Amino acid sequence: MGNFAQDIAVTKVGEGRYRADLDHDWDLFPIPQGGIVASFGLRAAAAEIADPAQQLRTCTTVFAGQVVAGELEIDVQVLRHGRSASQIVSTVRNSGSAAGATTVSVFGGPRRGPTFVDVSPPQVAAPLDCPSYADDPPPGVERHEPSPFWTRVEGRPALGHAPWEDYEPTTSDVATWYRFLDPPRLDDGSLDPLGVLTLADRMPGCIGERLGRDDDQWFAPSADLTIHLFEPLRTEWLLAHDRARWADDGWASAETTLWDEHGTLVGYATQMMLFTYTRG
Repeated sequence: MGNFAQDIAVTKVGEGRYRADLDHDWDLFPIPQGGIVASFGLRAAAAEIADPAQQLRTCTTVFAGQVVAGELEIDVQVLRHGRSASQIVSTVRNSGSAAGATTVSVFGGPRRGPTFVDVSPPQVAAPLDCPSYADDPPPGVERHEPSPFWTRVEGRPALGHAPWEDYEPTTSDVATWYRFLDPPRLDDGSLDPLGVLTLADRMPGCIGERLGRDDDQWFAPSADLTIHLFEPLRTEWLLAHDRARWADDGWASAETTLWDEHGTLVGYATQMMLFTYTRG
């Protein structure tokens, strides 16, 4: 098992230019997971401003070109490096590729302002009281080899239906507990915010909940991904509460709220995805 911090390490090779290597361990049918790709650009952005007083607050990534495992080139442009907030653009692409994943990010320090949370977590069972994606399926259900991503991350569904269940779809509302098998902890014990971002980017499951059992096999890569980061994640498990509000024309929009085991709001993310069918 690899180490998350090492897996997204970047090396500066010039002014605003970095190099990195993306491992196949992060492939999620059939390409690397988008959150891990965006993490490279954000790691380079943080290195470019070199300001530990400012932490990642929000970012939006547009996936203009496919990024696959292998050698990566990262270009970083600092739009503004202010005293309390900085804005950076970074692009991650494979060597020689014209396009890749471009992220606009905002880093910032603490400021004066109000404090409140106006949303609640779903009422679900504790992580260890939920089944695991790693469990064997029921008799008669074929077991599929998990994508490499799921050798690094464990998921435990807490709200919604299994893919093999027969049910009448009425909602896209799902919730799942996630954890890194080798969690990337910072010196203060909290999870690396880029780890939170990575766990946020897996929303197509709520589309599957709304569609129900479907023999038409599809895959929904991200067109974009936006995340707002709130409180540090200090528990082992992260609860992702997902919902898709709209789908049409081969596109769908989904959102997730992210909670720790104590009901603390860690972050919010949303993405537009597009549908690709594996048959026909």
